[in-house]
Amino acid sequence: MTKAYKMDIAKSARISFGAKLDKTNPSGIHIGDESYVASGAIIFTHDFARSMHADTYIGKRCFIGANAIVMCGITIGDNVIVGSGSVVTKNIPSNCIAAGNPARVIKENIHTKKFGQLDDI
Repeated sequence: MTKAYKMDIAKSARISFGAKLDKTNPSGIHIGDESYVASGAIIFTHDFARSMHADTYIGKRCFIGANAIVMCGITIGDNVIVGSGSVVTKNIPSNCIAAGNPARVIKENIHTKKFGQLDDI
């Protein structure tokens, strides 16, 4: 695991240069193996309005689309694709595609390859 700012990021994960990882509570960031966070995406680990700090988890082989927002305390399962511009306000189970504002599961029982690319089985 990579421990930049005490964040828990798998060595095989990729974070785009333009992605924003919350440094207010950096030890609350957890990103699994072979996941990819695209440019403009924001991963929060604090909520100023509710005065809370919580861990935010992104599973293995996930893709977090450009300009998506993952709110504080959310868990995203393994093999998940989050659509660009989505706002994730609730936990997302493994093996699905979620999109929208607020993000909703739009497809289930998917499989992903490295960096969350959809695997056409």
